[in-house]
Amino acid sequence: MILQDWNSSHFHCSLFPVPFATMRVAGMPMPVPTLSMDKRGPIAHLTLRRPETQNAIDGALLGELSRACEAIEVDDDVRAVVLAAEGEHFCLGWDAALLDGEGGGPPADPFGCLAELPRPVVCAVQGDTLSAGLELALACDIRLAAEDAHLGLPETKLGRVPMGGGSQRLARLVGRGKALEMILTGEPVEAREALRIGLVSAVAPTDKLAAEAEAIAGRIAERGPIAVRYAKEAINRGLEMPLEQALRYETDLTIILQTTEDRAEGVRAFLEKRKPKFKGR
Repeated sequence: MILQDWNSSHFHCSLFPVPFATMRVAGMPMPVPTLSMDKRGPIAHLTLRRPETQNAIDGALLGELSRACEAIEVDDDVRAVVLAAEGEHFCLGWDAALLDGEGGGPPADPFGCLAELPRPVVCAVQGDTLSAGLELALACDIRLAAEDAHLGLPETKLGRVPMGGGSQRLARLVGRGKALEMILTGEPVEAREALRIGLVSAVAPTDKLAAEAEAIAGRIAERGPIAVRYAKEAINRGLEMPLEQALRYETDLTIILQTTEDRAEGVRAFLEKRKPKFKGR
């Protein structure tokens, strides 16, 4: 259930813990959500809120993430998403209850809903970002790290393998060799090394990390929303295709874009030397 109005310029959805903490059904308190969603203008903010568990990811959080992605996908006013976490650490991994429960772990590609969002997702990580925490960040489009961040997939130390998409998304991002080193040794990398290998796009002081993520999302939100969506699609889908097919796909998207009002507005704004007013049409 989403508290209205999602389409307001600044609101909290039902994933936000304050309203839920005070709600009762048949005299019983409702569980406090583990993920909040806060819309500020064209940017939706998703925040992990389990600092007492170092933001360990459990089944409830996965369900809330899925519902948040569904709400964002149908809201045309959202043009970018920022993912962050409360507390000292972004996320130390899976909740033990999820790993020990029936099925022995999360569903296949548990963060696919985030990776498949048409809107760009900027992720800001601090402290330890390990196991499912890194896999969650890998499902985002742009990653920023605080200076104190450590990022890794330590599953082999426990006789496991990454189970949230890490073995696939990490290799596609930093290359086969570095992904093998990180996963087979289980050793994390520090923020500066993560920047060097392309795992993150920037490193910022911890107290400036949120502002940096907001600034990047803000710049994206100012661009033509259809062009941004097609550009993301061209890159993500194109990497799965042979180069010749991917180039044709890029051309097809360009031709479709030519028919939009936003493309015409962009040309007019350029000729008139003014800032374009994109409408997403």
